[in-house]
This record gives sequence, C-alpha cells and structure tokens, in this order.
Amino acid sequence: MLVLRTPDAAFAGLTDYPFAPHHAELTDRATGTALRLHYIDEGPRDGPIVLLMHGEPSWSYLYRKFAGPLVAAGCRVIAPDLIGFGKSDKPADRADYTFERHVEWMSDWLTGLNLSGITLFCQDWGGLIGLRLVAAFPDRFARLVIGNTGLPIGTGWSEGFRAWLEFSQKVETFPVGFIVNGGTTRDLTPAEVAAYDAPFPDESFKEGARQFPTLVPVTPEHASVAQNKAAWEVLERFDKPVVTCFSDKDAVTHGGEKVFIERIPSAAGQPHTIVKGGGHFLQEDAPEELVGIILDHMKRA
Repeated sequence: MLVLRTPDAAFAGLTDYPFAPHHAELTDRATGTALRLHYIDEGPRDGPIVLLMHGEPSWSYLYRKFAGPLVAAGCRVIAPDLIGFGKSDKPADRADYTFERHVEWMSDWLTGLNLSGITLFCQDWGGLIGLRLVAAFPDRFARLVIGNTGLPIGTGWSEGFRAWLEFSQKVETFPVGFIVNGGTTRDLTPAEVAAYDAPFPDESFKEGARQFPTLVPVTPEHASVAQNKAAWEVLERFDKPVVTCFSDKDAVTHGGEKVFIERIPSAAGQPHTIVKGGGHFLQEDAPEELVGIILDHMKRA
C-alpha cells in the first residue's frame, strides 16, 4: 500500500483552526502498512468526551467552531480526520479504500485511545462509520446526536445522492472546496474554501474522496450491506438517548431522520430538530445551534 502524507506547509495560515495536532499510529490489518491518523483533542482530560466525526470530502476543520464552546462548557472535544482526509495519511490507490477498512481503522483508533462515555455527533460518512463504531462498541457511547447521514442497507438512494455519485465519478478535477461550498446554504469565504482544499495538493491525494461515494451501500450488491444490517440489529437495542438534527435543505439526506427515530427505541420522546436553512454541511451553516443541541442533550441525559 502506497501512502501519501500532505506536507504540514499545506496547512499554514488556516482560518480559525488553532488546534495542536495529535497523531495515532495505526496498522492496516490486511497489509501491515503503517498509517498515521490525525485528530483534534481539546479540553480537560477528565471532561465528558464529545466525539465529532466528519464525512466526505471534509475534515476536522468542519468542527472548528464547535471546539471552543464545547471546551468552555467543560467537555473534552475529539475530532479525528478519517484516513484519506485532512491531516491523516492518504493511501494512493482507490482500491485501498473500503467501508470495512475504514471501520477497522477507526475501531483501532477508538480502542487505542480507550475512549468511553462518549457523546457522538456524526454527519455524512461520519455517521456511516460512526454508527458502525456504536454498534461494535455500544458500551463506550453515552448518547448520540445524528445529523444528515444514514446507515444504508441496499434499499435505494435519493435523487440528490444519485446526482452526487454521478458528478463525483465524472468530474475531471475533483474540486473539494467547491463541493463543500456547494453543500452549504451560506457562501464560504475564499479562505474557508482554501482550507478544505488544503489536504489535497494534487489529484493523487484525492483517491479516498473519489472512492467514498461508490462505497455507500445503496444497492443489495454493494459490499457492507450485511455488516450494516447487523449494525442495525444492535442499534435497535441501543438504550442510550438518541437525538436527530437533520437540516431542511439537504437534497442528499432530506427526511433521513425518520428511520433513526422509528428504529432506535431510545430516540422516542427526544426533542428532534429540523435545522432550518441548513445545507448538507450543516456544521458550516448552523454551528451555534448544533453546539446548543449537543450540550442540551448532554444535560438532559
């Protein structure tokens, strides 16, 4: 496995990202290849843990406006960069990226840090992978906040996702900052767009970003359908409080909160929210509201 690492200089001068880098060394189970995973780790070591998981094609920069207020409330805030994204290592071959490999990598990272009592906030692929972590290690999680994501089991996809899949595979140059900006209802500043482009000095670094849309198990023939069905069996017994906060202007996941509310018993009676005016990357459109939802959920529980 050939692994690329974005030079630190690419991240010089980032807007509103003052966080000290933390790294974990992982070993790919299939090949024995060493991989370095980057994560934010802010706040008191003994504070309640809030785990913020990003999706495609973003990175922990997406949570830059979450960390300060959550730390001020006494939380320990942890936000990893998935392998292939952000400051984490990036395998250079698209075939090296699979759903199950990502679950393995993040499982090894989670257990390596021995995290527990976790409040999870997840969106996009942060949900697909994050909810698999919940299913694998339910005792490590204290509560869930789920937004603009899903855990598909091969039963179809939205027209919004169909359009995204087609675009992602046909566009000649994969325009990461442009994509994130297109998934928000506000216009990102040029500096913010540049920050989303920063992890990818050239197209060779974007193989994970290219591959992720093809990995979503939206048909019965997709890999990971069986594993996601097994995860749902665990989630349907999950007894820790679950709240959803999907946005009203995301063509990809619109209405996706219903399956979580209907299938996870501990979602019953919770104050689920539809974030008004939020796009797919609702963290960029409504960070203050989402931080409030997280903290309120922690207080109630």
